[in-house]
Amino acid sequence: MTKIRTRFAPSPTGRMHVGNLRTALYAYLIAKHEDGDFLLRIEDTDQERFVEGALDIIYRTMAGTGLTHDEGPDKDGGFGPYVQSERQAQGIYLEYAKQLIEKGEAYYCFCTKERLEGLRSKVSEEDDKEIIKYDKHCLNLSKEEVEEKLLAGIPYVIRQNNPSEGTTTFKDVIYGDISVDNEELDDMILIKSDGYPTYNFANVVDDHMMEITHVVRGNEYLSSSPKYNRLYEAFGWEVPVYVHCPTITNEEHKKLSKRCGHASYEDLLEQGFLTEAIVNFVALLGWSPTTDQEIFSLEELVKEFDYHRINKSPAVFDMVKMKWMNGEYLKTMDFDKFVEEAKPYIKEVIKKDLDVVKISKLIKTRIELYSDIKDMIDFFEELPEYEISMYVHKKMKTNEESSLRVLQEVLPVLEEMEEYSNDVLYNALIEFVKEKEYKNGFVMWPLRTAVSGKQSTPGGATEIMEIIGKEESIRRIKIGIEKLSK
Repeated sequence: MTKIRTRFAPSPTGRMHVGNLRTALYAYLIAKHEDGDFLLRIEDTDQERFVEGALDIIYRTMAGTGLTHDEGPDKDGGFGPYVQSERQAQGIYLEYAKQLIEKGEAYYCFCTKERLEGLRSKVSEEDDKEIIKYDKHCLNLSKEEVEEKLLAGIPYVIRQNNPSEGTTTFKDVIYGDISVDNEELDDMILIKSDGYPTYNFANVVDDHMMEITHVVRGNEYLSSSPKYNRLYEAFGWEVPVYVHCPTITNEEHKKLSKRCGHASYEDLLEQGFLTEAIVNFVALLGWSPTTDQEIFSLEELVKEFDYHRINKSPAVFDMVKMKWMNGEYLKTMDFDKFVEEAKPYIKEVIKKDLDVVKISKLIKTRIELYSDIKDMIDFFEELPEYEISMYVHKKMKTNEESSLRVLQEVLPVLEEMEEYSNDVLYNALIEFVKEKEYKNGFVMWPLRTAVSGKQSTPGGATEIMEIIGKEESIRRIKIGIEKLSK
């Protein structure tokens, strides 16, 4: 059995889009599920789109997500170079393009930009979009005419010679057999006028030379696949297994764009998402496991991943679910690690000398993102302004009058206490409840409202009081009494 070899071939054009990360992840999982090789190849043939620092982003993302490549620019496995511009400098692509010319499967094209513009036509009457479909004009040039133009230094491209009749069929694992009429196939450019190969041509040559068995990419490349197939056939090469992944959309079912604020891996990191949660979530954008399990480590994904279970229908990037999943990872995170990572967010809000560990204990299972921390704990630093209507709670049977009475009655008890630990405070209040023959909530609700000034808090009254201490607790209760007395 042939060893499975997959590749991730990003272009260094900026931040890594979620769709690209999914392609990398699926390619990695397909290879590792079968003990195969996963390659990293840098496709930098489009020099105009090259972004400074983008290579670092690629390496950083791969390292951060744990998608370790077996071969790449920094790990030569005998199939290098793994950077297309370096391969171009060795003349690899031009050599293969000339092989196709010899076979009659490609040809030199000397048409000017102006002539090509004249070939522009509408896709259809209903659609205003225009395309340029090449009319094979230069295919008719004699060998002598071609030599003459080459010697004269006339700029040229090399085009694929696709048939105009019949059909081309290719097989995709997800979409099955797809046939297209050859009259729809344009004679795509293989080598550009600057000598660089096009993305499509370089891909086919490199995948063959690097012995790639499975090609994973987005379904936007489905329409180009017949042209790829014809190249493989023209060379007499074995066609790899195609795995086209579904489109990723936002909640409005529109293609996930850079403008949405969470389209890239780095966007998500900056919003406080954990790498493990991002990888887990992205894996489920178009793939379904055999069970209802939703939380997977990378190791579990490798074991479980079957690319035949990738879906055809678009995958929706559900931010609510993404946040939920991140929260699940925070819940199970090692506590000491959580304290360390949450500390900067806590310290940004709380300048007082309060116990970060105790605050962390209260919020760990209640947040979905580190960015949730600010609004959840701001009351520890300063009692906010609040309306006395917050003291009303139908279920606890509390109102402004009853709350005022409870605070006035419990204040002396709390003033007499020396130790302000959660357990001691709670036991004292339970004794107070029994003595007064109140329900627990009848006392705890107004007390928590007074010491927090918030409708909901991470922790109850006694946990809050332990953190802010006796002096601040008494001060806030007195403010509550004053508010309710007006």
